[in-house]
Amino acid sequence: MANVTFSSPSMQRDITVYAVAGDNKTLLAVAKEHKVPVHHECENGECGSCLIQVKVLGTNRPTGIALTEKEKTVLRYAGKITAKQIEDAETNDMPPPWRLACQYIVRHEDILVTF
Repeated sequence: MANVTFSSPSMQRDITVYAVAGDNKTLLAVAKEHKVPVHHECENGECGSCLIQVKVLGTNRPTGIALTEKEKTVLRYAGKITAKQIEDAETNDMPPPWRLACQYIVRHEDILVTF
C-alpha cells in the first residue's frame, strides 16, 4: 500500500488516499477513483494538462518509474525536465519531480502530489 497525498490550492484541504502498489493504475486513475480534481484532457500523455509535481515522502531512496516517450516529449516542451533528469531517470532510477498524472504508475512509496 502507498499513501498518496494530493495537494492543490483549488482544494479546501489536502486529501490522502491509499493506492495499491503494483496494480498498474496511473496516478490519474487513482485521483479519479477518489474524486480528486486533477485537471486532465486527453488522458493519453499528449496534452500535458495533467502536469503534477511528485515528492517522495520518507527517508528511502525514491523508486525510479520509467518515463514514456510521450511524457519525455511533453515535459521537455513544457520546460519541466532536462536531459540530465531524463538520463538520471533512465540510468540511475532517479525520478524527476515533474510528471504527467496519466503516465505515472503508483509504486510502493508514500508520495505528495502537488497540482
